[in-house]
Amino acid sequence: MVDPSCTFCRIVAGELPVSVVADEPLALAIMDLRQFHAGHVIIISRAHVHDLRDADAETVRAVFDLTARIARAVQRTFDPEGLSVWHSAGEAANQEVPHLHVHVHPRVMGDMVLDVYPSPPPLPSRDALDALRDRIVAQGITSYR
Repeated sequence: MVDPSCTFCRIVAGELPVSVVADEPLALAIMDLRQFHAGHVIIISRAHVHDLRDADAETVRAVFDLTARIARAVQRTFDPEGLSVWHSAGEAANQEVPHLHVHVHPRVMGDMVLDVYPSPPPLPSRDALDALRDRIVAQGITSYR
């Protein structure tokens, strides 16, 4: 599936210039235009799916396998103090392009990139955590195996 209005679909189709890091049958790794720290790479699915919730198992495996390989290569190349690997799903999660993609972003201590919480989050009791778990498990968790 391809969406002609989607920036990442246009990249996959070869319509926009990119610096390709890896080109595979189900996934493509490209340099992000924004390089807060050198080595920021985006891994995108070739198929147009909004996020991992919509992707089939084969696409998820391909994207995240390539993500792991890119993370190791970025670590060896740039030797950052850490890496952030993230996927945002949906507008409320600040997903900028509604197409499955994962960022590999080199990090330096104290850089404040991607501060996650605006304030310290609450720490629920074990009973509350177990109740949340039970709600998730009740939805049925299927394996990709």
